[in-house]
Amino acid sequence: MNMKRKLISLLLLFMLAVPVVAQKENKLLRKGNNQFDKGDFKEAEKDYRKALEINKGSVKGNFNLGAAEYKEKNFEESAKLYGDLAGKNQDKDIQAKIYHNLGNSFLETKQFDKSILAYKNALMNAPSDMDTKYNLEYAKMMLKKQQQQQQQNKDKQDKDKKDQKKDQNKQDQNKQDQKNQPPQDQKKLSKEDANRMLEALKNDEKKTMQKVKKEKAKVQVSGTEKDW
Repeated sequence: MNMKRKLISLLLLFMLAVPVVAQKENKLLRKGNNQFDKGDFKEAEKDYRKALEINKGSVKGNFNLGAAEYKEKNFEESAKLYGDLAGKNQDKDIQAKIYHNLGNSFLETKQFDKSILAYKNALMNAPSDMDTKYNLEYAKMMLKKQQQQQQQNKDKQDKDKKDQKKDQNKQDQNKQDQKNQPPQDQKKLSKEDANRMLEALKNDEKKTMQKVKKEKAKVQVSGTEKDW
């Protein structure tokens, strides 16, 4: 979107006769404006700051410094400068420009709700400003998209939590089922162990058969005796 901004030159109107101190301030402001027009926003910032050393409360100096900071993509700093200026000057035209640029600064940092409020304040001072009206509608559109995205993220987080809870419950149930199963004492035997056990059984069986035969033999012997 090619969003228009208010020109800082609209605020730089000087009286023909000014004190010497003010002349130094104005000279630095004009120098900063020239640098700004050339696109050298860093140098413009330096000149504006020098002008503010002479007159810290200068509306023009702070306004133009905010514009330079904005161009350097220091949007939080520009928002602070315009926020400090907002409501302090009774000139409606200047207030409209301050709130307009404040709205732009908030817009760049995706603080769309604050941006909307700033644009509305700008329109209260300049109701027919089309640039501000356009920016206001754009900010409203972006706020709606932001809220929709936040809701989608929340829904996804809620779903992920539910899925995690399901998985945890399933794991807990599996552990409980395993706990309730009777212990299994049977072990797998190696081939060698199985052969040894089988051989031992055979030996036991052989000894048992021999013992049985011996007992039978005794019975047969005693059974052959007759009582004459």
